[in-house]
Amino acid sequence: MIRHRPHGSGHPYAETEDQRVPARPLDGESVELRVRASARVVSVACDWSVDGAAPAELTLTRRDAHPPADAAEAGGEGGAVDGGHLAAAQARAARAAAGSWAVRTPPLRTGSRYTYRFRSATADGATRTTRWFEVTAASWSDAGGKLEVTGADRIVPGSVRWLADGDGPLRVRFELALGPQEHVVGFGERFDAVDQRGRALDAVVFEQYKAQGRHGRTYLPMPYAMVVGGPANWGWHVRTSRRTWYDVGASQDGRIVVEAETGPDGELGVRFYDGERPADVLGAFLGDVGRPAELPEWVFRLWASGNEWNTQERVLAEMDRHREHGIPVGALVIEAWSDETTFTAFRGAEYEPSEEPHRLADYTFPADGPWPDPKGLVDELHRRDVKVLLWQIPLQKMRPHPRHQAAVDARQLVERGYGVRESDGRPYRNRGWWFPLALMPDLSSQEVRDWWTAKRRYLVEEVGVDGFKTDGGEHAWGHDLRYADGRDGAAGNGLFPVHYARAFGDLLRACGKAPVTFSRAGFAGSQPHGAFWAGDEDSTWEAFRSSIRAGITASACGIVYWGWDLAGFSGPVPDAELYLRAAGASAFMPIMQYHSEFNHHRTPVRDRTPWNVAGQTGDERVIAVFRRLAELRERLVPYLAEQARAATAGGAPLMRGLFFDHPDDPEVWRHPLQYQLGDALLVAPVTEPGITETSVYLPEREGGWVDAWTGRELAGGRTVSLPAPLDRPPVLCAAEHWTRLSPVFTV
Repeated sequence: MIRHRPHGSGHPYAETEDQRVPARPLDGESVELRVRASARVVSVACDWSVDGAAPAELTLTRRDAHPPADAAEAGGEGGAVDGGHLAAAQARAARAAAGSWAVRTPPLRTGSRYTYRFRSATADGATRTTRWFEVTAASWSDAGGKLEVTGADRIVPGSVRWLADGDGPLRVRFELALGPQEHVVGFGERFDAVDQRGRALDAVVFEQYKAQGRHGRTYLPMPYAMVVGGPANWGWHVRTSRRTWYDVGASQDGRIVVEAETGPDGELGVRFYDGERPADVLGAFLGDVGRPAELPEWVFRLWASGNEWNTQERVLAEMDRHREHGIPVGALVIEAWSDETTFTAFRGAEYEPSEEPHRLADYTFPADGPWPDPKGLVDELHRRDVKVLLWQIPLQKMRPHPRHQAAVDARQLVERGYGVRESDGRPYRNRGWWFPLALMPDLSSQEVRDWWTAKRRYLVEEVGVDGFKTDGGEHAWGHDLRYADGRDGAAGNGLFPVHYARAFGDLLRACGKAPVTFSRAGFAGSQPHGAFWAGDEDSTWEAFRSSIRAGITASACGIVYWGWDLAGFSGPVPDAELYLRAAGASAFMPIMQYHSEFNHHRTPVRDRTPWNVAGQTGDERVIAVFRRLAELRERLVPYLAEQARAATAGGAPLMRGLFFDHPDDPEVWRHPLQYQLGDALLVAPVTEPGITETSVYLPEREGGWVDAWTGRELAGGRTVSLPAPLDRPPVLCAAEHWTRLSPVFTV
């Protein structure tokens, strides 16, 4: 075996042991050519030809074994294992890769075409030769494509440059002026900072397993940002689903450098927006990509889940514990419900495989099985006023080899051509570390969306579930994939999570339900499709702060319904202080939910239920304080629904940074983790341990503010010190709204 993939796996941040580095060289750069070979190979040579001349021979040398970067990097800290199921999957993918060989070429020059192939030999004299590969060097110039500008043109004159190689345009780059008092917010959900001034970043959908802020990566990027704080509020949208990069005054103060991939035609559009308020700028952007749709009030109640709640008995027991402790819960997400092969059938169900979608009557549920009566379970939860969501993944697992219904589904996907395809027409096999080698349905096609969701229709129509957790929309890797809508991977991969959430939202609507999906991945155009959460994180104070930034920045791009796994979902349970601080902040976010990662049912249990945290920490305050916060949340629901309705109708986001309402106040940028929740409430989360009193900035506002816990009136335009007990997160209410909201805070 000898393998060379010029672009590697398609991992946007890491190289593989079988690729060309760099994959697209610039004029004057040499490249390192890497191949993977079987252990039997004792030598590898490269035939290297320039402009069709007789090839020269380059000898490859064996590289030291390295973990595949596309696996290790996916998990942040070198693929470190913490014992959870995702960490275990990551560790399996990160095992050392032996048999890598490499050679460095002479420098490449623009205008020449280079071809190369590899020859390997084994000790017994067997040889193998690969096909020929091509590469050319790219260079920047003043021409090469077309940049279409809509709105007031803010591009710095003379700054537009085009990158092209021997096969045509690749990228365009241009600059925007950035004033000394201007701040830049947006680019989708961002974990590292609210104001991106002074930073460099990109926009590509990526599954970063934990530490997103540390790595500057995100599940939910957007090629959009707004500029606030100068003489005017404005923004821009690079109208593409391809990858983009931004240098926001990091290299040159006063300049934003935008770089974007282009298609073969070299055309790109950018639209500029101006508005009296930041909300006007955002509204103009949403007019282009789609406005959020209003969801029902129940989404604002407490959501509960744990990945080890994998039986009907366990689910009911956890719901009983909520009732026992007087903690109201409004939504239950059941993650580990399915057979883990089809993600359409409950684990333990007996049924005959079929090429047609199953109905509930097709299943028999053994009385001693894990789910003896799924419909009865959902009916009981509904009687308790608890809505139910089921977990999904947009993949057809192929490891282990599919059997029974999974074999039927896989065969249909392949024979009907319903999968995302490689450039040579073969079905794409997932290249990531989670569900490796799985097939991926091509959800850019309405036909495929209908086929995929029809298999799940009985869950809504007959079992009665109320929504789906649409997890894992980040598995499309590779610029050269092919989609049914005509896009290649470079243009289509970022849209996959948009199609995914839309497919399940359409299913729910067709069954008479609200389109409640719960996704972590997305792109521009995701705004109309359900709710979102911030993805995988540890239970740390750092992750807490990162998640607040994620909520503020996601909302700045038009995401109305957003939450996070309060206090983190991975690793040992958080201590009582972190847990209650996180719960206090989450009670004043659009979605309040707790969740925990699968940990192989080992003890101590890692559930993030308040009773488990109380039991493991020995802190008697946990249940009582959590109950009080959950009860307050119940009283807050009408206000949240009202404010969400205004946001979806074109108003400012529900959870929003202070700059939205106070764009001319430079002091708000010194308090980036404070935010407003609707028009009335200002929230100042406590994100450090050991705090009993905290400083809160109160922007200038007619009528001033009221401390929501004490009723004390406070003037704006200053920083005040407020007490911060665990059961009373610092929250202020605009004085004009205090009369109607004061009952929410009644003890």
